[in-house]
Amino acid sequence: MTTQIAPASIDARINSICNKLRRSNCAGAMQYVPELTWLLFLRILDAWEGQEALEREIVGQPFTPSLEYPYRWQDWASPSGAKRRELQDGPLGGVFAFANAELLPHLRGLKDRDGATVRQQVVSQIMSGVEQTRVDTERNFLDVLDDVDKICSDGVDLRENAILSQAYEGLLLKMGEKNNDGGQFFTPREVIKAIVETVQPQVGETVFDPGCGTGGFLAQAYHYMRESAATPDQFTRLAEQTFYGREKENLIYPIALANLVLNGIDRPNIWHGNTLTGNESYGGLFQDAPLLYDVVMMNPPFGGKDGADA
Repeated sequence: MTTQIAPASIDARINSICNKLRRSNCAGAMQYVPELTWLLFLRILDAWEGQEALEREIVGQPFTPSLEYPYRWQDWASPSGAKRRELQDGPLGGVFAFANAELLPHLRGLKDRDGATVRQQVVSQIMSGVEQTRVDTERNFLDVLDDVDKICSDGVDLRENAILSQAYEGLLLKMGEKNNDGGQFFTPREVIKAIVETVQPQVGETVFDPGCGTGGFLAQAYHYMRESAATPDQFTRLAEQTFYGREKENLIYPIALANLVLNGIDRPNIWHGNTLTGNESYGGLFQDAPLLYDVVMMNPPFGGKDGADA
């Protein structure tokens, strides 16, 4: 049975993690939000794939997870994980050595595997800018892992629960606050909602944002269009073949991917590169993108020293 949890409870857990990150070498939102993003995403991915494996088992179908031992959250990050116990019982510095020298390179390289799935490409790109953890000590890192692990406790089905995406949106808002130099990536949600409701995108149409930032227009359009979806095919199309975007900034591109996935878009078709110049950093998630779109919504990123670039 799925447990319903109050938004305030999720917010409190997220804020507690952020406080620990702030005390652990991640002073501002532009530092702790990217760090929390990759940890939170790997935790949610582990929960989703665990649920999918059970569902496939019930109907007698095979399931191949995106990650294998020892790279799954349940292996290296969960307090009960076999790899984590091995690392904690080993030499001092073993946790950081595994995370920075083995785990992160493995995750970043998933996209280069023969036959890499779309989900593996997404994982790889969300991890693309993470060279090593920003947390200063192993003890603090393990404390953060424990708190992130609890996000999915109590049987909460976070994929069907909008609470997590709302809590994550609150983190993105902090990136856009004064003195955080993130305003160019974050359009106020009230503005986005008003524009989406005015444009009224319909199921079956494609939606494009050529300077998508953290993905706010695409996420809001998804929720608006989902209200009128009625068939399994329509829900699948919304999750995989409706929303397209482009983003230049290395820091923001992975956050956009994670944000869209957490909001329910299984395939975030985001191209990493400069829209104006055509200079591509990674286009693997954009290979099947159409040449023309039914709906285009964008707030040009006027802020910041590179605000003229989309």
